[in-house]
Amino acid sequence: MTIGARTVKPDAASKADGSGLYTDDLQFPRMLHAKILRSPHANARVLSIDASEAQRYPGVIATLVGSELPVRYGVIPWTQDEQALATDHVRFVGDEVACVAALDERTADEALRLIRVDYEPLPALLTVEDALAHPEIKVNERAKVGNVTKHVQLEFGPVDEALSRAAAVCHEVYEYAGSTHVPIEPHCAVARADADGNLTVWSSTQIPHYVQRELSRVLGLPQSKVRVVQPLLGGAFGGKSDPFALEFCVAKLALKTGRPVKILYTREEVFYAHRGRHPMRMDVKVALDADGKIAAVDNRIFIDGGAYASFGLVTAYYAGQLLTGPYRFGTYRFDSTRVYTNKPPCGPKRGHGSVQPRFAFEVALDEAAEKLGLDPIEVRRRNFIGEHVETVNGQRITSNGFLKCLDLVEEASGWKERRGRLGRGRGLGVAGSMYISGTAYPVYPNEMPQSGILLKLDRSGRVTVYSGASDIGQGVNTLLCQIAAEELGCDPRDVTVVAADTDLTPVDLGAYSSRVTFMCGLAAREACEKLAAKLRAAAAQKLGCAPSEVELELGTVRSGAASMSFAEACQLAEGVEGAPLAAVGGYRTKKLGGDYRGGTIGASPAYSFTAHVAEVEVDEETGIWRVEKIWAAHDCGKALNPALVEGQIEGSVYMGAAEAQMEEMVYGKQGLLFGPSLLDYRIPTSMDVPDIVARIVESGDPNGPYGAKEAGEGPLHPAIPAIANAIHDACGIRIRELPFYPQRILALLRAREPRGDRAAAAC
Repeated sequence: MTIGARTVKPDAASKADGSGLYTDDLQFPRMLHAKILRSPHANARVLSIDASEAQRYPGVIATLVGSELPVRYGVIPWTQDEQALATDHVRFVGDEVACVAALDERTADEALRLIRVDYEPLPALLTVEDALAHPEIKVNERAKVGNVTKHVQLEFGPVDEALSRAAAVCHEVYEYAGSTHVPIEPHCAVARADADGNLTVWSSTQIPHYVQRELSRVLGLPQSKVRVVQPLLGGAFGGKSDPFALEFCVAKLALKTGRPVKILYTREEVFYAHRGRHPMRMDVKVALDADGKIAAVDNRIFIDGGAYASFGLVTAYYAGQLLTGPYRFGTYRFDSTRVYTNKPPCGPKRGHGSVQPRFAFEVALDEAAEKLGLDPIEVRRRNFIGEHVETVNGQRITSNGFLKCLDLVEEASGWKERRGRLGRGRGLGVAGSMYISGTAYPVYPNEMPQSGILLKLDRSGRVTVYSGASDIGQGVNTLLCQIAAEELGCDPRDVTVVAADTDLTPVDLGAYSSRVTFMCGLAAREACEKLAAKLRAAAAQKLGCAPSEVELELGTVRSGAASMSFAEACQLAEGVEGAPLAAVGGYRTKKLGGDYRGGTIGASPAYSFTAHVAEVEVDEETGIWRVEKIWAAHDCGKALNPALVEGQIEGSVYMGAAEAQMEEMVYGKQGLLFGPSLLDYRIPTSMDVPDIVARIVESGDPNGPYGAKEAGEGPLHPAIPAIANAIHDACGIRIRELPFYPQRILALLRAREPRGDRAAAAC
């Protein structure tokens, strides 16, 4: 059995010894290096661009301006509002304006200084408040109303009536600062055009199929003429799930010059391109009845989207739609508004659109429970939504291991014995969450599979899996090896995965929304089952038994005492078929979600569930604090590879703790990002990471592959509110603004009202 085993990643050795190729490792004869000129203004009209002097600079082969790439792009068809290079308007400091291709990077950089751009500066709108207050100043002309990207308002049940009858109501405002992904690998793209006009783009992307579609559209080429390949990827976390200017620029320049072209962003450019987590301000009401049941949740959210839409239409829905589990809501209302501002555009970051509201809700739930004198874990148990039920907004929940998650972290942390008893400055906090296992709705409407697999058996016994899915470190290629070995009985080391190449592999929509294990896994299992049936039928003829009596196991095909090698079975089956052995599998989600506008957004074939308990220590004299330990239990349905699941849990907890402690995108009055470097944008080092205890819960989802659900994003959500609630247990303050800087903690400590033993201690 390989399912459930701690199988080693097939790319582990090449990554460890440095032989694996990332996009920047690619080199071609006569390759040019290109650089992009960026706007120094947060908001300005572009009156003219003169690149003639740069074109004459020694070593420069070509220049590129926006008029050569006028078609607007974007992943979501209804919000395509970006241009590879600006033609008439720049909308943030760092917006792309022009491009130069030269013999080397230094020459390209020098030539950028010779491009003359005449700007007419306009007032910069850097906050949601300013953007809403000045609709006459357009950040982005694609906004239909003022500077609003998307406004969503939905209500399920009589919320106001439930609020008026509640026994306890918490009504507070919570603020979440913007953050970015900080992958080790910067964005990079290489393009090459062949003599027949075929274009190949290698990119550090997590959505090769969508990049191919947008390149085809913007360049005016048939999709059959555009090939996108994703080499090894050095981290993404959602930050590479948009098409970016560099992919269009290298493609156009390769077509223009007839030579390969590469663009590698500097770390500073990565910060400008970013697409990080949206800043949000959340006005939240959580109401409990006398029994501690959630009677109403009312959530009004303002979202700072930056200068372009990106996935913002989805973000505006996700901010509300993904909050309605793992608890039963009596009534629910959310009103979310995503606003354009003159800052770099925000997009998906691990836990897209739902990490921020989860922080606000889980802290507000604790605050409401405290008013009724209820234990925070007990109030979560009382409100458990159950399994095989629908949420208040019409999402279908199948398996649900949330109670088991709560039990595990409660016991492991010593919650009953230790909470409120750790002494001054130490405390425990709890939080829970729910997250999707892939979105039921494809980004562009179609009836085709969302994941496809092509499987080929060689007569030597070699298995080749062709998959369009992107392995961004989460281990999808490992998963495909395991599924092939499980179903076909081959040795997993005899499986080769050809992935993320739009010419060679079936379409997969990409690595986002925690969709890959569920959707690609089911497609792979379907293909493997088809070929396994052919192997059993052929082997049964040779072994003199029924196909149902043939066992496929780790390179051997047997029935009773008789056996043959896997390779021999492949040869027999190919002889019987009279053709090479191949099979296909596909996955398409059935219609899910509520019967209302936007009801399909956030609908998923399965949901994961998570519970965390965090332990913190706070120095009440300085406000300096640290996370001592986080216990995280995650219901992934079935751990197909426990080592990978544990790694995903630990990575998620780390990212959540990092955002709680120190991550924030800070801008000056003119819209300039402060400190776009790894020196100034702080993330925790190995010395700052808390002790993390990852526990796997298996609920066996009836729809997932072998019962599996997602594990890549869900485990992040409870980390931040659990830490906030632990800080309250440690020193009696409620911190509602991220990051939890020591100076913010200290200000709250100085303003707090003494309570109980803390008052006595203060005396």
